[in-house]
Amino acid sequence: MSIGKSLSSVRSASAERAGGFPPSAPPSRGRPVSRHAASGRRAEQLAPFVLVAPAVLILVLLRLWPLLLGVNFSFTGDGDRDGAMVGFDNYVDLLHDPLFQQALRNVGLLVLLLPVAVAIPGLLATFIYLRVPGHRFYRSVYFFPAVLSPVIVGAIFNLLLSFDGPVNVVLSSVGIGPVDWLGDPDVAMFAVVGVHVWATFGMALVVFLAGFATLDSALLDAARVDGASLAQVIWHVIIPSLSRTIQFVFVTTMIGMLTSMFGLLYVMTSGGPEGSTYLPEYYIWIQQGQMNRPALASAASTVLFVIMLVVGLVQLKLLRRAGRED
Repeated sequence: MSIGKSLSSVRSASAERAGGFPPSAPPSRGRPVSRHAASGRRAEQLAPFVLVAPAVLILVLLRLWPLLLGVNFSFTGDGDRDGAMVGFDNYVDLLHDPLFQQALRNVGLLVLLLPVAVAIPGLLATFIYLRVPGHRFYRSVYFFPAVLSPVIVGAIFNLLLSFDGPVNVVLSSVGIGPVDWLGDPDVAMFAVVGVHVWATFGMALVVFLAGFATLDSALLDAARVDGASLAQVIWHVIIPSLSRTIQFVFVTTMIGMLTSMFGLLYVMTSGGPEGSTYLPEYYIWIQQGQMNRPALASAASTVLFVIMLVVGLVQLKLLRRAGRED
């Protein structure tokens, strides 16, 4: 018996003892692939592109194409120069407009207040997850403000924050003088941002709770065994584990603050007092709807898009660097 036949018989016997079958001979490399197999492989490669194509098409037609049209329209004129190419004249007018300058300053204020707007739903989600005292109350009421219309929220807080409203009555009862929440240029923007955070934090809290569902409970158990305090658990365990969730909430919250406060601004302050609560989206509406300057409004929209893009990218870079350091 030859060596090749002996090895073959040994492999067959071993396979039979293991309850298996002898390995089949590998296919020859020179054997041609059938048309059916080739077409199936090609269809498998094209399947992801076919599935993604509708979403990409909708994004291009409803988002990217209007954006490009708006950018192109921002280089045209208004009024007597309607439709004529004016280059960067609209952007120069924006830079010299005191109201737009105030809107940009308020954007900077929103960026500074962003960590607070993210920390509030993050802490509430942590309390609910860790079942601290009062977590059932938070769980039952956290999403209620998110279902209210901004117009309704603005009308409610107009009554609460009026000069002779309930908030100032309570402050006066404890010896603090009344505050002109919506009439003082130094206070009004903080009041509107606080109302916006109250009205929208429910969505961010839901995202945080979804992130907690992926958190490894063994890490929390180990931290408790080591005697870690609540602050230490949050800082050393929860924040590093939810870094991607925090990145997502940061970006979406910033976008919401820049593009979803029009209703509150319109109802609560109408951009006042003295233009102190102007934001780019409110400025765009004023130029488009009241001043009939659509080209200038398009230029302001382009600037707002660039601001959101830059701020979002910077936030992601900083948060990723912080996550690597942790």
